[in-house]
Formats: sequence, C-alpha cells, structure tokens
Amino acid sequence: MRINEHTAVSTTKVLLVPYSAHHVPKYHEWMKDPEIQELTASEPLSVEEEYAMQRSWRTDPDKLTFIICRPAPDHRLGSSAIRDRALDIQSMIGDVNLFLSTAEDEDEASSQVVGELELMIAERGEHRKGYGRGALLAFLAYIVKHESDMLQEFQAGQDSGAGSQFDHFAVKIGQTNHGSIALFESLGFSKTSVEPSYFGEYELRVSRDVVAALVTSIGSSTVSLDGYVEVEYLCHAGNADT
Repeated sequence: MRINEHTAVSTTKVLLVPYSAHHVPKYHEWMKDPEIQELTASEPLSVEEEYAMQRSWRTDPDKLTFIICRPAPDHRLGSSAIRDRALDIQSMIGDVNLFLSTAEDEDEASSQVVGELELMIAERGEHRKGYGRGALLAFLAYIVKHESDMLQEFQAGQDSGAGSQFDHFAVKIGQTNHGSIALFESLGFSKTSVEPSYFGEYELRVSRDVVAALVTSIGSSTVSLDGYVEVEYLCHAGNADT
C-alpha cells in the first residue's frame, strides 16, 4: 500500500517504519533461517526476488507492512522526520503485515473486507521483551485510525464493491507457537476451531469492533502504546523506491 509510504509510527516500545529497499539485505538474511521459514511458512528467495517482493508490498493495494524497530532514542519525535538510514537498519528486529481480501456476505450487497495479520520478531535476542505486543498494538491502532483511507486504496483495485469497514481480523499461527497464540488471545482473538488445520495451524479471529474498542480503551494506559505518534519518514527518499 502507498498509504504508509512516508509515515513511521513511534511509541515508547517500538518504532514502525515502512518497508523500504534499504531494509532488504537484512530482511533477506533473516529469511535464510530455517526456523523463521518454518514459522512463517515461507520459501527462501533470492535477493533479487526479495527486492521484487518489497516493491510489491509498497505498491499492491491489498498489502500493508511495517518493519519493526527498537524504539527511537527519543520516541516523542514531535514534528521531526526520521532520516537516519543507518540507525534505521541497525534497529530492525522484525515485521508486521496485513493482507486485505474480500468475502461474500449473503445478507449484504457488498463484500466483507477481511484483514489477515502476520507478526514476526526475527532477531532471536529480542524475543520475550514485549516487542511483539507493542508492534501489534501500534499496528492495530494505525489500522483503526486510517481504516477509511486504507479501504479506499484497496477498493480502487477491486472489480466489485467492498465494505466501508473491516469485518474482522484473522491470524494463522502454527500449533506449537504457544507464545504467539497467547499474545493474540490476550488481545481478544479466539480460535475458530478446537483442532489445528491440516497444515498444523490455528486460525484466530477478532471482530473489527472489538479491535476498535481495544485501541480506544488501552491507548492511554498501556505501556505498549504510550507515546503513539506518527512522524514523517524520509529514509528512502531518493533511492529506488517508487
């Protein structure tokens, strides 16, 4: 998606920045890890394919992504723009993604919009430090805040009409990834079945209204969202991103 091309999200816990070309070499190294490949159900790509994938994430109207970074030294950046590309790369620890799709609603003229989430903390030394929760909360807050503009961009690439709001959000998690399952359940997601799928995954879902209420209720009191501010992101200015 283009919507977040020049926007970073800063909180006391994490800094989310748009996935840009200069992130690709480090991201490519992450994805060589067999454990990460298994957890993300991903096949290894060449570095050229990884650059093509980054461009797809930037331009496709059904995909939204941020790179997760350690928090900015001064998370309350105010009107300051993020320009330090070297620090940006050094601080990378994972990514958080949203795939948008439609599902037909038999009772409505338009299709339901579904958002499928993915979350990865790739740096092993940064596990169990609250970065995943902080990134997910900040990402959901961004989605709720920009829902209308996101869906306008998504609808422009659709042949049929889509709803003006998300219907629900979903995530698929491997049955042995107990930490991720617990994280999403703590934020209101519920398993859609007692048993995992044929592929050994649980699907968890939460309604759009529950997410909106969650963001509203915790925004001022949860450390993971403390200091939420959107700032201009200029690290990819002048590079190959288009």
